[in-house]
Amino acid sequence: MSQCASAKEMWDILEITYEGTTNVKRARKHALIQEYEMFRMLKGETIAGVQKRFTHIVNHLISLGKIFEREELQTLNLLTI
Repeated sequence: MSQCASAKEMWDILEITYEGTTNVKRARKHALIQEYEMFRMLKGETIAGVQKRFTHIVNHLISLGKIFEREELQTLNLLTI
């Protein structure tokens, strides 16, 4: 990092290192969307475990820029009650 010519260059390197490239983010988002769409309660899983796992998926999708449609949000509200 000491070889960086500017703070911007250092920031770009840190961003890619910790968040990944655009392709990595796209792949991560695609995998999470697939996981979201196929979401089911696992055998022997508690309700708290289901909610925790579902919330984890949704929060990561939001952080990657996923925008949920109104119908999806209504479904999310029903699942988290």
